[in-house]
Amino acid sequence: MHDSSCVFCKIIQGLLPSSIVKENEHVITIKNIDPKAPIHYLIMPKKHLVDISAFSDKDSDLGWAILKMARDLANDEIGGFVGFNLIANNGKSAGQSVMHMHFHFIAGKNIYSGGLML
Repeated sequence: MHDSSCVFCKIIQGLLPSSIVKENEHVITIKNIDPKAPIHYLIMPKKHLVDISAFSDKDSDLGWAILKMARDLANDEIGGFVGFNLIANNGKSAGQSVMHMHFHFIAGKNIYSGGLML
């Protein structure tokens, strides 16, 4: 299921170019076009879901696929970096700029060194 106006759906369908890092049946990971760290990827479901609130019990396999993708990226992609951040901005007021659920996979920089505290 895709949304014809969604830029991420267009990337998933191959209608827009992107640097694909990894993909499987349910999830795709692309390089962020405006990275905030040496490694800054976007993990997203191939199914169009606006945000986490659109996630239903029927999507539980999709939730596992996203976490598995993050684990695989950590094992395969981050090299000598010790840790990573997995962040979802859920809704416009939280900074979500593309209304297709996605997670920022960030490694190679301590994002908290700039004063951000969670």
